[in-house]
Amino acid sequence: MVVNRGLTMFWFLIFFWIVRVGSVPIKNFKNTIAIDKDSSTSMGIQHRKGHWVEPPETVQGDLSVTEISGIEQAVVEGDLLLSDERLAVDSLWPPIDGITSIPYKLSDSLTERKQTILAGFKMISDPTCIHFHEYTNEQNYLNIIPGKGCASYVGFQGGAQNVFFDSSCSSGNLCHEIMHALGLHHEHTRPDRDSFITIQWEAVVPEKKSNFMIKQGNTQGLAYDTESIMHYGNSYFSANGNPTIIPKDKGVDMGQRTHLSPLDIIRLNKLYHCGESE
Repeated sequence: MVVNRGLTMFWFLIFFWIVRVGSVPIKNFKNTIAIDKDSSTSMGIQHRKGHWVEPPETVQGDLSVTEISGIEQAVVEGDLLLSDERLAVDSLWPPIDGITSIPYKLSDSLTERKQTILAGFKMISDPTCIHFHEYTNEQNYLNIIPGKGCASYVGFQGGAQNVFFDSSCSSGNLCHEIMHALGLHHEHTRPDRDSFITIQWEAVVPEKKSNFMIKQGNTQGLAYDTESIMHYGNSYFSANGNPTIIPKDKGVDMGQRTHLSPLDIIRLNKLYHCGESE
C-alpha cells in the first residue's frame, strides 16, 4: 500500500512538471529565435558590404587582383591600376611637336556614349593646354574601353593605355580617371593631408584602409584642395555609415565630380608647363 502511494505521488509530480514546462508561451520562444536570427552582432563585414559608400569610380570587386574586361590588373585605391611589370609612375605624357595632344581610341561598344566621353575631355582641355584627339596610328594613346567600373593607371605608361569606362560612369568620373592618367593621385593621400583632414580609421572598411594611406610625392607647392575632383568624399568606403574623412574646416564639401577646381586647373597647367614661353 505504501509502495502504491509512492508510485502515485511520483507520477503526479511528473505530470505536474510536464504541465508547468508546457505552459511557457510559444510566442516568447519564437521571439527568441527571431532576435537571434536578426541580431546585428551575428553580421560580419561581408553582410554589410551592400551599405558601403564607394567612390563613383570604384572598380567592382574585392580582390587585390580584379579581372576587368577580361584583363587581370592589380587594383589599388578603388580605381587605380598597377601594371603587371611595374608600379605606376607619375610620368607625363610626351608632347607631340611641342603640343600636349593625347590620342584616344574608343571601343566600338562605347560609340553611343561618345558625347559623354568628349565632355569629360573638355573639362580638362578648356582651362589647360592639354588637348585630346582621335587616334589615327599613334604608338601611345588612351584606350577607352568598357569595364566593371571606372579605372585608370597613374601617369604615362606607353602603348595602348587602358582607361575603363563603365555604363554607370559620368563625364566627371571620366575626367577624374584622365587626371590619374595625366599623373595625379588622389588628393587625400598627400603627405600634408593630416593638417586639413582627419581619417576616421575605425569607420573605414578594413580591407580598404590602404586607400587612405599617405603617398610621398610632389605637391608642386600648391595648397591642399578639399574641392579637388581628385578628393574622396567624406563617407567613401565607410563600414558603418559614419564619415571616413572629416575636414578640419567646417562646411567643406568633398568628393565632387562635376568640375575641375581652380587648384586642379593650376596644378595641371604647372605640371604640363602650360603658358610657358617656348
